[in-house]
Parts: sequence; structure tokens; C-alpha cells
Amino acid sequence: MKIMTSANLRSAFGGESQAHIRYRIYADKAEKDGFPNVARLFTAVSFAEWIHAQNHFRELRNVGGDFAVTSMAGFGLGSTSDNLQIAINGETFEINEMYPAYLAVAEHQEEKNARRTFDWALKAEMTHAELYTKAKESVDAGKDPELDVVQVCSVCGHTLEGEAPEICPVCNAKNKYVAYP
Repeated sequence: MKIMTSANLRSAFGGESQAHIRYRIYADKAEKDGFPNVARLFTAVSFAEWIHAQNHFRELRNVGGDFAVTSMAGFGLGSTSDNLQIAINGETFEINEMYPAYLAVAEHQEEKNARRTFDWALKAEMTHAELYTKAKESVDAGKDPELDVVQVCSVCGHTLEGEAPEICPVCNAKNKYVAYP
């Protein structure tokens, strides 16, 4: 694997791993703040981020050694509204900056598998940003958002609200969604 693509996979792995844990912490805070649907959303997206991290790590399986890894990550624990904003900021960074750049490098370096895992994550992050934005609007109005079941594809992390399709529109996996009712 080319050096730049490998470094980008490590960075993405680090960022997704941190998001996974951060969203679990934010889920606990949302539950304590009286926003059970926001807690459920954070828990579902945490699972999607774990899938992204696994996919990135899988592509690094033949890269050994110890590496210092730079990853973008939001820090701090505030109100549920504050935590949603940190999540929105992180997802927006991945959508607008991180994954487009990583995709371009993987494409240029002809790293097909890395390109696939970056693409899958990018598509999921777009949905995460939308779901978090909708949730923040409700929380800022003092209400827990109305939220249907949240579904996460266990192959690519594609996330959606409502009924899961039989075939994932991102990775084409059949019947691989995990529901957060």
C-alpha cells in the first residue's frame, strides 16, 4: 500500500474510533438530560463509526509497525445541544474536507479498497450530519426529537431513519441492518 493512503487510513481509523467512543459518552449525557431519542441516535451512529473504523483497520491489516496518528476529533462534554454541535462539526469536517481528500489520494494511488472504505464512510457521514442537525433543532426547542427506528448497515455503516431496505444502497449488502428502535 502506498504511504499516503496508508497514513490516511490510519488517520481515518483514529478519527472514527474516537467518534465511536465520544458518541457513546454523548448518548449517556443525552439520556441523563432527558433526551432518550437523541441518546438512541448517538448510540446508533456510534455503531456506524465503529464499522467505519473496522473497515479502515481491515485495509491496514498488512501494514505493521507503530505510528503516530493525527486525527481530527472534537473534545469536551457539554449540554446535549453542545454535544450535538460538536458531532455536527465533526461530521461536516469529514464530509467537506477529510474524506474528499482521502478519496482523491486513494484514487490517484490506485488503492481501490481504501477508496471503497472512504467512500462508504463519506456517504454515511452525510446522513449522520443530517440526523444530528434535525436532533439539535428539536433539542434547542426544548424537545426530544421525534425519531423513527434508526437502522445501520453492519457492513458499511450506512445509517437511515425508518424502514431498512433489503439491499443497502451504499454497499449492496443484503439484510445487514441493525435497528435501534
